[in-house]
Amino acid sequence: MATGSSSTSAHSGGDRAGHAATGRGTGTRGRPAPAGGGRISTYMGQERALRAGRLGTAGLLLSVLAATGPLMVVAGVMPTTYGVMGVVGQPLLFLALGVVLALFSFGYAEMSRHVHNAGAFYAYISRGLGGTAGAGASVVALVAYSVMQAGLYGMLGFEVSVLLDKHLDVTVAWWIPALITVALVAVLGWLKIDLNARVLGVLLLIEVALVVIFDIAAVSDPSDQGLSLHAFNPDTLTGAGVATSLCFCIAAFTGFEQAPVYAEETSKPHVVVARVMFLAVGFVAVFFALSSWALTVAAGPDGIVPAAREQSAGLLFGLTEPRLGGTFTDVLHVLFVTGVFAAIVSFHNVVARYAFAMGREGLLPAAFGRTNGASGAPGTGSLLQTVVAAVVVVVFAVTDDKPTGDPTAPVLHLFTWGGNVGALGVLLLMATASIAVIVFFVRRGAARTQFWRIVASGLAGAALLVIAAYTIRDFDVLVAAGPDSALSWVLPGIIVAAAVVGLVHGSVMRARRPQAHARIGLGNEAFQLEKAASTSGPPGV
Repeated sequence: MATGSSSTSAHSGGDRAGHAATGRGTGTRGRPAPAGGGRISTYMGQERALRAGRLGTAGLLLSVLAATGPLMVVAGVMPTTYGVMGVVGQPLLFLALGVVLALFSFGYAEMSRHVHNAGAFYAYISRGLGGTAGAGASVVALVAYSVMQAGLYGMLGFEVSVLLDKHLDVTVAWWIPALITVALVAVLGWLKIDLNARVLGVLLLIEVALVVIFDIAAVSDPSDQGLSLHAFNPDTLTGAGVATSLCFCIAAFTGFEQAPVYAEETSKPHVVVARVMFLAVGFVAVFFALSSWALTVAAGPDGIVPAAREQSAGLLFGLTEPRLGGTFTDVLHVLFVTGVFAAIVSFHNVVARYAFAMGREGLLPAAFGRTNGASGAPGTGSLLQTVVAAVVVVVFAVTDDKPTGDPTAPVLHLFTWGGNVGALGVLLLMATASIAVIVFFVRRGAARTQFWRIVASGLAGAALLVIAAYTIRDFDVLVAAGPDSALSWVLPGIIVAAAVVGLVHGSVMRARRPQAHARIGLGNEAFQLEKAASTSGPPGV
């Protein structure tokens, strides 16, 4: 990504930017370049850095785990997978995916030691595969996380309207609580990230505690088949539904990969980001494996699939009430809503930071590359996501109960479509990042010292591409559309279109703004080097 410049100062900055792309700051002798967050809060009158030191291990871990929505997965994803695919061995799938994502994390986490950028995915892909590929990844990430968050508004609005009708006999259209939530999340998006982390942490811990209580109750009071371990029998992973079940289950992990997005805001990014990624993957894999097994214990290995098909998303609540009572079940239902809210806030924060990183590096207008002076939050990026979410909710509200006559149809579509499109985008980003990790270290002559990380990235990338292929093939199943439905190609096409737009944008930048193109993925490093070059002046001055 060399630049051709017309001045000594710009030439020096371009050369140093190229050197910074190796992941080694000038004079650091191979050590990872500094995060720079907070130390260069302004440059040329604009705030270009997120506030450093806001998050430690606990705060970051709680923030990324909130995006996984533990209660939402146990109450929604697991029953759907059991009911639609009929695969009893779901606990094994979570453990297998945990291994795949741990392999992915070996390389991905190592990259976080070299690159500290809120652009995460696209920054890593830029360092390995070049700025144009990074530009493509940036738009995919922005779209994927945005539609995923928008989908959650549909779920939250629908569940709140159901609760109000059941307990207060108040009828409220789903989009009213959804839009109220959009406004509340917008306020949180402007606040300090450590405050957000505390809110998310409290909600997450309550969620996890309630699920653990259910797990213990299920084990203590199993079905007529007793405390069976049949769900861990490899023989349960047979049939055509296994591959598609992987597609359902891997969506439950979405969130752990967000840790590097906050690297600029952590106290020790070299240590904290990698630590949080492995903790998150391990926790999610074990927690979901045990919880999906507890469902089979409560319903019975022979009864879990029929029960899931009959009760769908009501399965968890139906199994909870006879064991823990109606009051606990009502509390569980309310906490289901707060869990969705926590996931929304987490995704909102991620999208805002991607927009900030893209604005800082010229992929979006410069206004997006500025932070809120009071809180250090990426205010303009937060505003962008708020507007997008509000528009999506309004569009689905306008089409409410048309043309099917089912008032829940737009809501269920919003959640299902947004969730699966977003999960596909993240899956492809992880696969591409695995390739970028390999290229990054090979090009820098580190193939021998990073051999095992390269091998792990290769294995993970291959596995992720296979899962992505099955996801695209079976997309009609994932979104509950017919095999001949246009949705089976239109919805995945959103991610393809995003990639194409990003690649074209990157190509145009390379031709018309080569210096800006050379900065893609460098984050604060580019501006630190640029400032140093501009203040040093040309030789002889």
